[in-house]
Amino acid sequence: MIKKFFKSFIFLPLILGAAIFLVVNKVKTKPPVEHEALGYPVKAVEVITLKKIPFRARALAFGYVEPATVLKAKSEVSGKVSYIHPKLKKGASLKKGTVVLRIEPTTYKLTLNQSQAGLAGSQSSLAQLDAEEKSTKRSLNIAQKNLNVGMKELNRIKSLWNKRLIARSTLDKEEQKVLTLRQQVQDIQGKLSSYKSRRAATLAQIKQSKTQVSQSKVKLGKTSVRLPFDARIGTVMVDKGEFVPAGGLLFEALGVQAVEINAQLPTKQFRPLVTGLASKNGKRKINLKSPESVQAALSNMHLEARVRLVGDSSEDAIWDGKLVRMSESVDPTRDTLGLVIAVNKPYEGIIPGKRPPLLKGMYTSVELLTPAQPTLVLPRKAVHQGRVYIANEDNTLDIKPVHVLFQEGNMLVLDSSKDSQLIGKKIIISDVIPVMQGMPLKLIEATDYQAHLKKQALGEIDGAGSK
Repeated sequence: MIKKFFKSFIFLPLILGAAIFLVVNKVKTKPPVEHEALGYPVKAVEVITLKKIPFRARALAFGYVEPATVLKAKSEVSGKVSYIHPKLKKGASLKKGTVVLRIEPTTYKLTLNQSQAGLAGSQSSLAQLDAEEKSTKRSLNIAQKNLNVGMKELNRIKSLWNKRLIARSTLDKEEQKVLTLRQQVQDIQGKLSSYKSRRAATLAQIKQSKTQVSQSKVKLGKTSVRLPFDARIGTVMVDKGEFVPAGGLLFEALGVQAVEINAQLPTKQFRPLVTGLASKNGKRKINLKSPESVQAALSNMHLEARVRLVGDSSEDAIWDGKLVRMSESVDPTRDTLGLVIAVNKPYEGIIPGKRPPLLKGMYTSVELLTPAQPTLVLPRKAVHQGRVYIANEDNTLDIKPVHVLFQEGNMLVLDSSKDSQLIGKKIIISDVIPVMQGMPLKLIEATDYQAHLKKQALGEIDGAGSK
């Protein structure tokens, strides 16, 4: 027992030491543990390159169609209606120059005949006066010759009297004869002088008679009512045989050459249009002190107007319009500005079932577009509380502020003067959650979306992507 105990006491430490040696050796010879470095996960994002693209600011207004020309025909003479055109009915279309109504002309024909007779009488008086003047001039010539002969005879008698060859009574008789001849000459000269005033009076009478004839002709002409333009007939107020006074309403005619739309535009949508004008002129101030300057400013805007019927999405039912006037004030109730849009030839190009004519009372939308200008444009989803996410050259995320001028649908227009340093940068347009500065990125170029944005900026497609 004692021997076994001593053997165990000797070998136990040896075994324990050998085990420790093996463990230490194993630990020392084991390769080091590899540690994996921790970092942000790589995020795949869609990007577009920010650059100036042609942009057209636009605004949408609504209004009703009204004829540009409305004639409320009134009778200029009084009388009984003797003729009404068979097509002078509400809704009918008639050509320019068509006689649509006549008022009994008999009274006006009689008045014209009387005026013409008075003119003829005055002209006859003038001709008679001319003949009398010529006759008087001949009489004056004869009387002057008789006076000259008488003077010669008187001189001869005086010479005889001086020689006392004749009696005094003979001289007195000859002097009396000469006095009579001189009186005849003076009477004729006086009569001849009166022709000037008589002619002036006769000419004045002729002028008055001509005026009366002209007035009578005008009144007679006004008994026939002609359309001054191609028109559609509105309300007709008279019937055949009815007596109408001067100034009485006859009918209403609506011009078909053009219509106008008094469109109401929200004031907040007018700002982008004016911003486009200021950009084009290179100015921030526009002088609108006079009506002429307002009209000039409207002309300088060169706005394109597209008119559509509300509720009709047909591409055939689009009309080109022109901004012609602007209201003098803002509607305080609706906060809108009135714009008058003219559309020429609204009855042309009619396609049954697709493109109707623009008729009075139709409710339309008017899309106003400015000329294209190079502008910094981003989709609304790319801007987050006034900031954009940028993919740096090392494909890491950066955050930059931007300055938005205004929003146009789902597009935002940036201030090119303040955000020019962002031109050429890769702008992230997809969602990034969470957002961390320096996050590694995997870039996906959204070329199709960038082409889509360019078309949308030009107004070739709307915000929904449809034409």
